[in-house]
Amino acid sequence: MTGGPSDPRREDFASDNHAEAHPAVLAALLGAAGGPAPAYGGDRWTAAAEAGLRDLAGPGAVPLLVFSATAANVLGLSVLLGPGDAIVCAEHSHLAMDECGAVEAMLGRKLLPVPAPDGKLTPRAIEALLERCTDVRMPRPSVVALTQATEVGTCYTLAELAELREFCDRRGLRVYMDGARLANAVARLGCEVADIARFADALSFGFTKNGALGADALLLMAPGVAERAPYLRRQQGQLASKMRFLAAQVTALLDGGLWLDNARHANGMTDRLAAGLEPLPGLRLTRRVQSNAVFAELPRAAADALRERWAFHLSPAGEARFMTSHATTGADVSDLVAEVGTSLKQEGAQ
Repeated sequence: MTGGPSDPRREDFASDNHAEAHPAVLAALLGAAGGPAPAYGGDRWTAAAEAGLRDLAGPGAVPLLVFSATAANVLGLSVLLGPGDAIVCAEHSHLAMDECGAVEAMLGRKLLPVPAPDGKLTPRAIEALLERCTDVRMPRPSVVALTQATEVGTCYTLAELAELREFCDRRGLRVYMDGARLANAVARLGCEVADIARFADALSFGFTKNGALGADALLLMAPGVAERAPYLRRQQGQLASKMRFLAAQVTALLDGGLWLDNARHANGMTDRLAAGLEPLPGLRLTRRVQSNAVFAELPRAAADALRERWAFHLSPAGEARFMTSHATTGADVSDLVAEVGTSLKQEGAQ
């Protein structure tokens, strides 16, 4: 890929993390910058953000703001785990593959990955693991960590979440939900945040991938799990002294449902991209399109040619991932589809 930091091109489908902060977020940060305010969350912006999150997740939710999605995952799991406990997760989960062993390093807890071909855990896959963990030679599975939406762009339905919750309750397992793209799942399912949150003991609510400059939230849902959480957040370096600047980002996105509008837009751009790519000869969509990611298989030479101009993820196995964001435009999508088509034709002519 060419171009430097000042390059104005929008030819980037690598990640929603690459998108610029939403203008409303930047305006909110400027608004919070004038004059002093109490530190460590004692400010009016934090109070507003926490109230807004409770409105979405339910009055019993205890919200905590943190700097990043990884931080939310570590903090959320730490409040649910006891000594000797381990975490069941999907084999390709962000916890297992993309956080540099943060949970294991910071909490000293083992991850127990299980197969999840479409990104989603099932009671059957978890049960197969539990049957192998029967004595003190193995760590005790205590928490099931799932991702909504998943790392391969799929979404758990509410029925699937209910089935998992019932299974976990029956087996004495807590449920943690990585919601870095929770907004995209809510938009796709046409439900409320509370409809999903009620199936988790704790879950993250990602804002950084949805237009924030750098802010995420943890929602503690189960009675009794929140008591230690403020102390653990402080220990883990996630209690911002100038919390108002995290909270201002969240309040900007909560105001008027901007977070949901952004997610709906990103999902809509993904649908448009998938519809444009699917008919192209020589390309095959490899995953169901249910959030803001399109996965596709195309000839390596065509993929390499595309990457001279476009940024997107390409796995070692040759599976391309194109991600949209709140900032993706219809013109971006049309241009990408046209150039993919051109690259495929050139590949076919060789």
